[in-house]
Amino acid sequence: MANKQYQLKRNVTVVGALINVVLTVMKIVTGIIGHSHALIADGVHSLSDLIGDGFVLFAARLGSRSVDANHPYGHERIETAGTVAVGLVLIAVAGGFAYDAVQRILHPEELLIPNWIVLPIAVASVLIKEGLYHYTMYAARRTRSALIEANAWHHRSDAFSSIVVVIGVLGALYGLLWFDAIATIIVAVLIGIMGWQFSRDALQELVDTGLGDEELAELRQHIQAVAGVRSHHDLRTRRMGGNVLIDVHILVDPWISVSEGHRIAVEVRRRLLKKISDTSDVLVHVDVEEDTGELSRNSLPPLRPTIVTDLREAWRDIPDITDAVSDIVLHYVYGRVYVDLHLADYKASGAALEDLHRLLAASAATLPYLGGIHIVTGAKAARPGHPR
Repeated sequence: MANKQYQLKRNVTVVGALINVVLTVMKIVTGIIGHSHALIADGVHSLSDLIGDGFVLFAARLGSRSVDANHPYGHERIETAGTVAVGLVLIAVAGGFAYDAVQRILHPEELLIPNWIVLPIAVASVLIKEGLYHYTMYAARRTRSALIEANAWHHRSDAFSSIVVVIGVLGALYGLLWFDAIATIIVAVLIGIMGWQFSRDALQELVDTGLGDEELAELRQHIQAVAGVRSHHDLRTRRMGGNVLIDVHILVDPWISVSEGHRIAVEVRRRLLKKISDTSDVLVHVDVEEDTGELSRNSLPPLRPTIVTDLREAWRDIPDITDAVSDIVLHYVYGRVYVDLHLADYKASGAALEDLHRLLAASAATLPYLGGIHIVTGAKAARPGHPR
């Protein structure tokens, strides 16, 4: 998929580069012959498009590389950086247009009066570059690439500049020399705004700006709609090229099995990948209690090896209990450990079982992390296929 997207980016950029070569030569040569400073400047703009095409092709190639050890999320941020560069080029082009227009307004005596030979080239440039804009935008939508979209607007900026040439030539031929300058300033403002928007959005992505409030609200709805999710927190998003990455913590019932909690997490991930467009990866962390506050390392209960050792030490004086234990299930809830003690071969019931429970609980009462003990006996205590 990534290779096909790169091929489409490459093809549309190469086509644009070839067209820009032809237009650059035609505009500069015709501008010299037809005494049109505006068309010569437009030819230089096409040359900047050609340079931009080369940069886009380079960035798209690097950005299409697959995941490796040093780039576990891929290389799409290279395209993002390229988008910043193309946006800055658009701003620079807009500044050049505006500066040239102001200079011509201040020094109208330096203006050349072009002849009619300039018009066909300028009109052809408008049509060609507008067509190239739509072709490139089609590729940008197919690949979800802001870099290709920015390059499409670079092509359209060339079409705008050619429109300025047409207006300027017509105005000059009819004695309205200021038409060219005013039209240039208007177009320069439009190009500058577009360049700023591309650079701003790409920079926001580079600093991991998350999704907007409406998009986050949609995410929250889909997460809470999954059966078994009690609540969620630490929802984080970021963009990587044309894709969205999502991290979230979900809160589930603390007494369900690990496998059920995992199944709920898988469902959350599956639903977000399906429902939220452009989502490429979702990381779901399962919690059994709110963990948004700061947890002291000393307040955490110990892990299983320590707990099992402590329990065996506490119950060393209880006859035959060690041999009777078929499994110990631990529940870490609210900073305490609750123990399900499985006694598959233990025959006692009723009052004898209650006495055993009291004896076990009393013997382990000195363990500060212990929240409670629950005894499971008989067939319920033997889980098929579960190693003891």
